[in-house]
Amino acid sequence: MMKTINIHDAKTHLSKLVDLAVNGEPFVIAKAGKPMVLVIRFEPTGQVKPKRIGFLNGQISVPDDFDTLGQTEIEQLFCGNE
Repeated sequence: MMKTINIHDAKTHLSKLVDLAVNGEPFVIAKAGKPMVLVIRFEPTGQVKPKRIGFLNGQISVPDDFDTLGQTEIEQLFCGNE
């Protein structure tokens, strides 16, 4: 049978209880005798890569001279016609 811990004791002994769960001993935290949560060891399934938004993937392209597009016009706005 799984161990049930009241919420006050869980707060008081959290580190010890986490160690129990990590070592394969899950437990239930209860409030006023009513089971609230099940605490179990976390089992990572591998590193998850964040998914990037790609709704325009393959539909647009960035020109090689992107960083210098309109440079002449912009320089004229700030420097005038010298």
